[in-house]
Amino acid sequence: MTEATDLAERAGDHDPRIGLRAVAALRRLLEQLETVQVRSARNQGWSWQEIAAELGVSKQAVHKKYGRR
Repeated sequence: MTEATDLAERAGDHDPRIGLRAVAALRRLLEQLETVQVRSARNQGWSWQEIAAELGVSKQAVHKKYGRR
Protein backbone atom coordinates (compact mmCIF):
# COMPACT_ATOMS: atom_id res chain seq x y z
CA MET A 1 0.00 0.00 0.00
CA THR A 2 2.59 2.53 -0.99
CA GLU A 3 -0.10 4.93 -2.22
CA ALA A 4 -1.69 5.06 1.24
CA THR A 5 1.71 5.39 2.90
CA ASP A 6 2.71 8.22 0.59
CA LEU A 7 -0.59 10.00 1.15
CA ALA A 8 -0.31 9.60 4.92
CA GLU A 9 3.15 11.11 4.80
CA ARG A 10 1.95 14.07 2.72
CA ALA A 11 -1.01 14.59 5.07
CA GLY A 12 1.51 15.67 7.70
CA ASP A 13 3.27 18.14 5.42
CA HIS A 14 3.93 21.63 6.75
CA ASP A 15 2.39 23.10 3.60
CA PRO A 16 -1.39 23.08 4.20
CA ARG A 17 -2.09 22.85 0.46
CA ILE A 18 -0.16 19.57 0.22
CA GLY A 19 -1.56 18.27 3.50
CA LEU A 20 -5.18 19.04 2.68
CA ARG A 21 -4.94 17.50 -0.78
CA ALA A 22 -3.49 14.36 0.78
CA VAL A 23 -6.27 14.23 3.37
CA ALA A 24 -8.89 14.49 0.61
CA ALA A 25 -7.20 11.71 -1.36
CA LEU A 26 -7.02 9.52 1.75
CA ARG A 27 -10.73 10.09 2.32
CA ARG A 28 -11.51 8.92 -1.23
CA LEU A 29 -9.26 5.88 -0.84
CA LEU A 30 -10.87 4.98 2.48
CA GLU A 31 -14.35 5.14 0.94
CA GLN A 32 -13.24 2.83 -1.87
CA LEU A 33 -11.70 0.35 0.55
CA GLU A 34 -14.77 0.38 2.78
CA THR A 35 -17.04 -0.28 -0.20
CA VAL A 36 -14.93 -3.25 -1.28
CA GLN A 37 -14.92 -4.73 2.22
CA VAL A 38 -18.65 -4.24 2.79
CA ARG A 39 -19.39 -5.90 -0.55
CA SER A 40 -17.07 -8.77 0.37
CA ALA A 41 -18.74 -9.22 3.75
CA ARG A 42 -22.22 -9.24 2.20
CA ASN A 43 -21.09 -11.76 -0.44
CA GLN A 44 -19.89 -13.97 2.40
CA GLY A 45 -23.28 -13.78 4.10
CA TRP A 46 -22.59 -11.21 6.81
CA SER A 47 -25.56 -9.36 8.23
CA TRP A 48 -25.79 -5.59 8.24
CA GLN A 49 -25.48 -5.75 12.03
CA GLU A 50 -22.17 -7.64 11.84
CA ILE A 51 -20.75 -5.19 9.31
CA ALA A 52 -21.95 -2.21 11.35
CA ALA A 53 -20.34 -3.59 14.50
CA GLU A 54 -16.96 -3.91 12.78
CA LEU A 55 -17.22 -0.39 11.35
CA GLY A 56 -18.37 1.09 14.66
CA VAL A 57 -21.59 2.51 13.22
CA SER A 58 -25.27 1.68 13.49
CA LYS A 59 -26.89 -1.01 11.39
CA GLN A 60 -29.17 1.65 9.92
CA ALA A 61 -26.22 3.82 8.88
CA VAL A 62 -24.41 1.03 7.05
CA HIS A 63 -27.59 -0.24 5.39
CA LYS A 64 -28.52 3.25 4.26
CA LYS A 65 -25.07 3.79 2.77
CA TYR A 66 -24.65 0.39 1.10
CA GLY A 67 -28.04 -1.30 1.02
CA ARG A 68 -28.95 -0.25 -2.50
CA ARG A 69 -25.60 -1.06 -4.11
